[in-house]
Parts: sequence; structure tokens; C-alpha cells
Amino acid sequence: MVRGLDTGNAAKSSLHYLTSPRHGGVRPGGTVPGSDLRPGYRPRRPWNGAGGRWLQWPLRGVLWTALLVIAYRGVTAIAFGQAPAGGTAAAAGAAAARFPVTLAEAYAMEFGQAYLNFSPATQARREQELAAFVPASVTADDPDLGWNGTGQMRLQSEQVAGIAVRDARHAVVTLLATVNGELMELGVPVAASALGVAVSGQPAWLPPPRQISPPPAADRGLDPVAKAELMSELPAFFRAYAVGDGAALSRFAAPGVSLTGLDGAVAFDSIAGLAVPAGGGTRQVTVAVIWDLPGSAAPDVTKLEMTYGMSVVDLHGGRWYVTGISASTEAVGAR
Repeated sequence: MVRGLDTGNAAKSSLHYLTSPRHGGVRPGGTVPGSDLRPGYRPRRPWNGAGGRWLQWPLRGVLWTALLVIAYRGVTAIAFGQAPAGGTAAAAGAAAARFPVTLAEAYAMEFGQAYLNFSPATQARREQELAAFVPASVTADDPDLGWNGTGQMRLQSEQVAGIAVRDARHAVVTLLATVNGELMELGVPVAASALGVAVSGQPAWLPPPRQISPPPAADRGLDPVAKAELMSELPAFFRAYAVGDGAALSRFAAPGVSLTGLDGAVAFDSIAGLAVPAGGGTRQVTVAVIWDLPGSAAPDVTKLEMTYGMSVVDLHGGRWYVTGISASTEAVGAR
């Protein structure tokens, strides 16, 4: 606290408090810590970070450069039809999704009927049939689509094995076919647009699928006791299954399971084999059944052995009930 100067007047000047909360009061001698009250002195202002303002200009330059690069790439992508980076796969997938897959597969099958059947006696008719699938620009130069007019080929069967879509307008349909008694695949190029579809050129003869050896089933051991129990029940079950006797089948079905038979399409002959793996109260068994086909008379009865996979459950100590029956993925002797 400093008392005002005496000016000679009777009244003194008011008191001025020069205390600073930052510096903790007035020093002896009338000065504030960290300041100077000499004439002409200007107190320093605390530094507020303005000294780093020089960094703003380089940062602004970097930002503007990045914006210009982004704008340039966007303009060039539009001008040259380029897809944005990272979006090429998505764009290709979207284009492929627009290809008429079902129509192309059906179209290729119809084309295969004409292409895979030829002989010199029917050459002119085959050329007309091919012209309905192939553009005129192709048939004008190659009306027989690669065939030299000699020899014969006969199609026994065909079906679609798959399709490889290249983009929104092109795909290759693969047909699995039997020609002249041999299995083969035929790759048919198909083009599509909003106006329709066409076989765009000569197809390709491809090899049939390779035959493999199925992986061996896990060896879980066999249960001779459960096998004997099931062998006493399965003949009656398959008799009812062949006839389609719902009341009889319900006696073999587990609670809540409904079974449908073959409605007399075959007649039961015998059980040729049964494999029952060891396990708990629920088993997956394999059964080979011999059926008698209708329309045959003794002694020349037509017989056909077929293999079934059955799910069975033991509910009453050796009394097995069926929970499902279907085709088996393995033979009885494969274990």
C-alpha cells in the first residue's frame, strides 16, 4: 500500500493498492515484484504463444497442397473414367451383379442342344439353329461354328455346371454334358445387354471333373450288440417304408418325428449290410437295402441295392426308434 503524494492541499490523495495476486504484494520501496515504476516504463505482457505464429504459414501450405492433389485426382478420375482407389473390386462386383445369370444359363443350355448335335445329313438345319444364338457377323464367316462338316456327334444329356461372370456384359457358362457316351464340359461365352443375350463366339471343349477318392470315415469302432438289435427291427421298418404305410411307420418313429414312405414304388427284399458305430443312445447308422422293382415276375425279378443313412435313438433299453432317413455319404463297408 502506497500513500499518495502531498500536493500542499489540505486533503490527501486516496490510497492506491498495488498488490499483485501473482507476485504476492508490494516490495519495500514501493515497487511491485517483477515490474519497474520508473518514468517511461511499459510493463511486459505475459507471452501468449503468438511467437509460434510463424508455423502457421508452412502448415497452411501443406494443407493447400493436399487439397489440390485430391481435387486433381478427382477430376482425372472423372475425365478418364477411372475408379477411385480401393473401390475397383466393389465396382467390379456391382457390375457383375447386373449380369443376367439365370437367363444366360438357360440360353447356353439351349445353344448346347444345337451345337453338340451334328451330322452331314442335318448340317443345313444345324446352321439355322446356330444362327438363332450367334450374331450374324459370326455366322457369316463361320456358319457351322468350327465344325468342318464331317463326322457325327450326338448329345445324350447336359446341364449347367457353373458360370463365371467377367463383368456386367460378359460371362462363360460351363455345361456338363455326355456326348457320344463320353462325359465332357463345354465352356460357352455369353454376352448380354439391355437388348438381350447372344453366344459371342466359338465355345471351348473342357475336361470333365476329376474323380477323387472320398476321404475315409472316422474309425469309431462298431457295436455288434446294437447291430443285432437293429437287424431285428429294420426289415419290418423297410417293408413299411416301401409301401408307405403311415400307421406302421409311426411305430418306428421317435416322438415328434414324421416319416414318409415310397408309396409302393419298390418292394422290400432284404438287408444287404448294416454298419452301427459305437457310441451313446443316438447313432448314425448305414444300411444297404435290396429293393425289388415293380413290373418284374419271378424268377427274373429286377433287384437294386441302395444305401441309406439313418439316425436312430435308443429310448427303451435296446428298442431303437428312427429320427431320420436319407441317402448315405458312404458305403456300408467303408468303415
